[in-house]
This record gives sequence, structure tokens and C-alpha cells, in this order.
Amino acid sequence: MDGADPILLELYRHRFEGVADEMGVTLRRTSYSPNIKERLDFSCAVFDGDGALVAQAAHIPVHLGAMPASVDAARAAVDAWAEGDVVVLNDPYEGGTHLPDVTMVSPVFVGDADTPAFFVASRAHHADVGGMTPGSLPLATELVQEGTIIPPVKLYEGGTRNDALLRMLLRNVRTPDERRGDLAAQRAAHSVGAERLQVLTSAHSATEVTTYARHLQAYSERRTRAALADWPAGTYAFADELEVQGDETATIRVTATVDEETVTFDFVGTDEAVDGNLNAVLPITESACYYVVQGLTGGDIPVNAGSLAPVSVTAPQGSLANAEAPHAVAGGNVETSQRIVDTVLGALAPALPDRVPAAGQGTMNNLTLGGARPDGSPFAYYETIGGGMGAGPGGDGLSGVHVHMTNTLNTPIEALEQTYPFRIVAYQLRPGSGGAGRFRGGDGLVRVYELLVPTTATMLSTRRVRGPWGREEGEDGAPGRTVLVHPDGTEEELPAHFSRQLPAGSRLRIETPGGGGFGVPNDTAG
Repeated sequence: MDGADPILLELYRHRFEGVADEMGVTLRRTSYSPNIKERLDFSCAVFDGDGALVAQAAHIPVHLGAMPASVDAARAAVDAWAEGDVVVLNDPYEGGTHLPDVTMVSPVFVGDADTPAFFVASRAHHADVGGMTPGSLPLATELVQEGTIIPPVKLYEGGTRNDALLRMLLRNVRTPDERRGDLAAQRAAHSVGAERLQVLTSAHSATEVTTYARHLQAYSERRTRAALADWPAGTYAFADELEVQGDETATIRVTATVDEETVTFDFVGTDEAVDGNLNAVLPITESACYYVVQGLTGGDIPVNAGSLAPVSVTAPQGSLANAEAPHAVAGGNVETSQRIVDTVLGALAPALPDRVPAAGQGTMNNLTLGGARPDGSPFAYYETIGGGMGAGPGGDGLSGVHVHMTNTLNTPIEALEQTYPFRIVAYQLRPGSGGAGRFRGGDGLVRVYELLVPTTATMLSTRRVRGPWGREEGEDGAPGRTVLVHPDGTEEELPAHFSRQLPAGSRLRIETPGGGGFGVPNDTAG
């Protein structure tokens, strides 16, 4: 094992993961917004001095391949690092994913070294960063409409905060106090991560700790290559559709090539970027592919630069899977990422029929609500809503869960109603929405919001026309629905993407998709 002691290797795996986990605990406990504190919409990670991923806590899959791009962008933007520096960014075309995901990157110095031995990074979804509508997921056609764009820039330099930059950022959001608190929580997480790494190097020497970071990366690469070597070599293709607006759809197409110890995903044939906000930057596409490989190779391989190395992802520039500025991208991170996962799984199904499940709900059902409370103070709420998981070769899909690229919790009703001027009048499973099959797809959810003040509501969703596909003759899951119940009781079915000004007394009923079924249903078999 290249001179690595296997017991020490396992210890260092958990030590590095423990640093990222403790960063996450700090971020959660010190944050202000329910989206971070309750839903856990954040990720924390440790990188080596060259910017290669060492460990990432089990937070959000969509951040898996994207956070390394953020660290690369931060390192490229800084000529010389100093103790106490913190770079902040959210620009999707300079290391970010979409504007609400604000990333911080900090160097970690050990001993007398004048260059960083490690970097720590965090990414948190901020419930509002400006833009056309509260929640910063507007139905935009270019990036500048989606919110405040932050290129990689030092928010702290040598431990001193750049107050002018902070004032500028807070002046361009609807909820500045909440943003100030969440940014401070991210920095607190970095302080904890740096301290834990410094304690680790003091106890075991910088040489040993950095050496075992490299050993761990090499170990993960060997494990991943060995797992890929068991996949049937060949070329496999699949295509799926993404609802853009109305009857308009865009096609995502992938060709997966399994060759000995590597796999390549090529998105040639994917449609060009669209006029709306469903475009994905390449790190999002990479994240989706890494997530699928991680899941299909057993899931117990440490996630780091080594486990990602045998996976290659290419997509035509300017396509839906590799958008270029100034295209809007808010929905690419949350919706297109889900469809890319479905497409990659569909491609690999013939190669791994005993592992690949039917399609899950395939959407995050993104809802943002915003306006002013009765006392005049602003509010901005964001949530993704779970649905049905696809059934698999070994059993039914789970019901009412977040699927694939989101790994968040729901926001507890008590927390919502204490914080925002709306109430939840129903929250339940959606019986029968899972696709029939030898194994049934999981059921979706029904969540009903009653608005107590005039509110701007914006919804980004997909799988509203065709439900998630089944496998091996299993039936499709039911597509989702969003219904507006007006104050007079009349109902109006809304499209997959909408932004509306709604009066007090309105109710939004969101019915999320069920998962696809797997295998011939028992009542039709034979």
C-alpha cells in the first residue's frame, strides 16, 4: 500500500472526515436561517495544499464535484495566502454553481511553513442573494438577473474583515441580517476546521498528516479503479428530457464508455443551453456523474480526489450540460442535475442491471416565498420538497424522501410557522403516486402552504408532464402537480415553472412525483 500502514490509513480517513463533520456541526449550530440550520443545505470539505480534495462530509451530493472547482478558482485568484484569509465566491463561471450557493475557502498553515498545508471550504445555500424575486431562483434569462455575483475575492485578509465588501453584499439582498449571520457561521466553521487540522499536525507531525492525506487519495483511486474493472466494458447510451416551459423540452444525452479501470461520460448530443435558468455549468454535470459512480461502486470508498480521478466527464461548450456566460443557471444546479443523474443511470442500466434502480422523482420541487411580515420586516424562504424514490432490483422505493442530488432534510413545520408568515395546512404522503411493478416506486408528498400576507411565490420543478420512468417493465411514477387555491376557493393548476404575486389567503398545494416501478407488476405477470 505504498508504505501506508492500513490501520493508520483508516484512522486518518476518519480523522479527516471528522474535521469536515465538525465544521458542518459548527455551521449548523451557529447559522441563522432555517435553510441551513434546519434543512442542512450546506457542505464542508478538507483539501490538501495543492487544492485536491482530501475529505468531504456526507452533506450534499450536488456539491461533490463542484467544491474542488471553487477551491481551484480561489487559489487562482490569490497570489499569496496568509493566516486568516477567507475567500468568498458564488460566480457559477468562476468556481460556483448557482448564486445562492455561497462558497468560502480558507488556507490552513501548520508550523513555520509559509505556504498552506491544507485548505478548508464550505458551501451554504443562502435563502436570498438578491435578484428578480425573493429567494434568488427567478425565472431569469441571464445570470445578472439571478442575484449578486461574487467573483473569488477576500472577505477576510490576514484575519481582518473587508467591511466595504460586506456592506456591498448585504446592501444587495433582501434579508441582510440573516445573510450576515450565515456568512459568520461559515467563517466559524472554517476556524474550527483549521484548528482541528493544526492540532492534528501538532500531535502527529505535519509530515505524517500530509503524507497520509496523499495515501488516502491513492487508496481511494485504487479502490475505485478496482470497482470499475468489474463493470462490463462497453459503450452505453441513453437520453432523457427536461421540461423547459410549457410543452417545450430539452434533451440530455450521454454516452458512457467503460474501459477497464475507467469510465467516461460524454454528453455530445445534449441540446444547447436554453433561454431560461435550467442551464448547468460543467462542475454540476461532473458532480452528477461522480455521485452515480460513487453509488454504483458500493458507496464505502472514501470520497476524495483519488475516487474522482478514474471518472472523466466531457460536454460540448455552450450546451445545457456545460453552459457559458451569461446564461442563467439557477435551475441547472437543482433541476438539471437531477435529470443528468437519471440519464447517467439510464445509460448504465444495461451494464449493471442488478444495481440500477428506476428513476426517482427527478426534481427538487424548489419553492421560494418572499415578501414583508405584518411588522414590515422582509422575509425570504426557500425549500426543496421530497418525493418518491425509484424502486430497485431488490425492493420498493422509499416514500417521501429527498432523492439523488439533494440530501437535505425538510424544514419542520414548527420552525416554518415560527419564522415566516405562512402556515402548513397539510403535509402527507401522496398514496398511489409510486409506479407499479414487482417492486413499487416510492410515493410522493403533498404539502399545502397557506399564505398569511401578500407573497411572491416562485416554483422551479420538472417531471410535471411525464413521470419518472420505470425499469424492466415497471410503470412510471405519477408526475407532480402544483395547484393554486385562490382565496375564494377556486383552483388553478400551475405550470412547472412560475412566479406569481399572491394575495393573503391563497394556498399552494404541491404534489410531488412518485418514483418509477421496477419489474412487471404482479397482477399482470405471466
